[in-house]
Amino acid sequence: MAEKGLIGVQMSTIAPAKMPKFDAYEAMGKLSDIGYHCVEISQVPMTKENVDGFRRAIDELGLNVSSCTASVGPLMPGVPGETLSDPDDFKKIVEDCHALDCDMLRIGMLPISCMGSFEKAMDFAAQAEECAAKLKEEGIDLYYHNHHVEFVRYNGEYLLDIIRDHAPHVGFELDTHWIHRGGEDPVSFIKKYAGRIRLLHLKDYRVVEPKFPEGNFDPAGFMQAFTSNIEFAEVGEGTLDIKGCIEAGLAGGGEYFLVEQDDTYGRDPFESLKISHDNLVKLGYEDWF
Repeated sequence: MAEKGLIGVQMSTIAPAKMPKFDAYEAMGKLSDIGYHCVEISQVPMTKENVDGFRRAIDELGLNVSSCTASVGPLMPGVPGETLSDPDDFKKIVEDCHALDCDMLRIGMLPISCMGSFEKAMDFAAQAEECAAKLKEEGIDLYYHNHHVEFVRYNGEYLLDIIRDHAPHVGFELDTHWIHRGGEDPVSFIKKYAGRIRLLHLKDYRVVEPKFPEGNFDPAGFMQAFTSNIEFAEVGEGTLDIKGCIEAGLAGGGEYFLVEQDDTYGRDPFESLKISHDNLVKLGYEDWF
């Protein structure tokens, strides 16, 4: 077991859609200034300009790209993005990984069309396994990232466990927040996946006061407010046992521990990432950056 991992940032936190102006090299510089030296690339179009910007950050800032992102097929019909099922896309995805010295590719979520039954889940597992074998020939390992939807049960089994048990060459990138929202204890669940994880998402979970509708009592509005008061929190600002998650991940083979915050609720994402960084330093992980 390694003595420590490397803490980085999931780029979706500062993806172009969330920034007024996105420049890959400039964004990497801001992360480096905070203290991060590793990123996972997601929700960033892999244009030549962006790939060159990441490459420049590797060469000049000493950054490390832990992993890139792709899908076996479109998340939903009409959703753009490179897919492993398209031969031209596959070639481009592999070239981008090699250009960034990256030996891991992760699937952010399975296509919605692959949900709905045990048989569909098995079909997805077969597709992912086939992709993993092809990528392995290129020196790249394939990983699957969970949300809460993978805790739906088919034939009494979690969708996530079906993928694990029927795609033996696919690893897993477990997400602490989404495991909790899926109804499992993140620390215990991470331990169950020991040996299949090199990547872990550090994402905290926060409950805020519900914003109840004013005026006459409306049962539907009341329930909506009562059940929609969950937020993504800066690491260390929520309720999850982050240290326990990190230690379980490290013991299970985790190498990269990536801070991600899907929504910062109006706060500058870099400010949120600094809060997470500083809290992780306080927890004793200063030499993991």
